[in-house]
Amino acid sequence: MYNERMRYRSLLLALLFIVTACGRRTPDPNLQIDQAVAATLAAIPMPTSVSIPISTPYPSPTPFDLNGLFCEYQFCIGHPADVAFYDLSAVTSNQASPSTYQTGLMLAYNASLVIQLTWQFSPGAADPQFMLDLIVDPDVDTRVGTLEVKLIRNMNVVYTPITTTVALPFGGAAAWTCGERVFAWKVYTPDEASAPGLFESALARFTCKQ
Repeated sequence: MYNERMRYRSLLLALLFIVTACGRRTPDPNLQIDQAVAATLAAIPMPTSVSIPISTPYPSPTPFDLNGLFCEYQFCIGHPADVAFYDLSAVTSNQASPSTYQTGLMLAYNASLVIQLTWQFSPGAADPQFMLDLIVDPDVDTRVGTLEVKLIRNMNVVYTPITTTVALPFGGAAAWTCGERVFAWKVYTPDEASAPGLFESALARFTCKQ
């Protein structure tokens, strides 16, 4: 488990540096994640203010558009439409090994959230909590509140709110079993209210080969 966590963490850090063009390394992993996410946020241009009032009223937009759907490796999962999953295994592995049906590691991000998704081949694993332990990084994440345990569409699901030391200070993490694989999901958000809804929407569109 320790080796899996270290591999997962090192892959995540490496891709965050690649996609945000934050090439300088520092010895502090917490600072590395802070800088990577902060660089992503800083790279997004701010909208130009309108000096003339708009007379026509418009409804306020929802925080996230949840129309996106990722389907690959014989499973599908929902995600906000303005982000796309990147294959961390293919981008960061020394051997450029992409994710497979049996194991995978994905990342999606924009200025308002970072989503991580991973899975493992684990036949007979009814309790997915070991995957929750893998994706919740004790160096930057802190579980808060009560662990939720649910049975959703015959899938054992666990979920916990988290706080983080990265630029996006709130989030949530979850793990679940589907068929012969176990999945884990984590999100960083700017507010504590967004994470549960994001996970519920993602899981509502989740399907996998049983």
